[in-house]
Amino acid sequence: MKKIFLGAMALMLAVSVTSCRETANKAEEAAKDAATEAVDAAGEAADAAKDAAGEAVDAAKDAAGDAVDAAKDAAGDAVDAAKDAAGDAVDAAKDAAGEATDAVKDAAKEGTDKAANAAKDALKKQ
Repeated sequence: MKKIFLGAMALMLAVSVTSCRETANKAEEAAKDAATEAVDAAGEAADAAKDAAGEAVDAAKDAAGDAVDAAKDAAGDAVDAAKDAAGDAVDAAKDAAGEATDAVKDAAKEGTDKAANAAKDALKKQ
């Protein structure tokens, strides 16, 4: 019985050692897998950051282009407004010149009429 008992103990010891080796191997494989997954995740994160940076650069380029277009439009509007204002000023100057000419004509006519009346009165008195 002693041999059976010692045989059973030896068998349990062998199974225990084998089981510990398998557990150690599984732990080592799990650590390797975790390290591999961490490296893969870091690579994916770097790729995502690179893509986001590229998209940010593209968005900045688009925004700059839009700003340039808006500035061009504003400059064109300002030029058009200046042209309109100059045209209005020319029209106002023409109107003012016309009114001044009419006033000069009226004044000349009135002056002529007064001079003619004065001359008639002077002739009558003689």
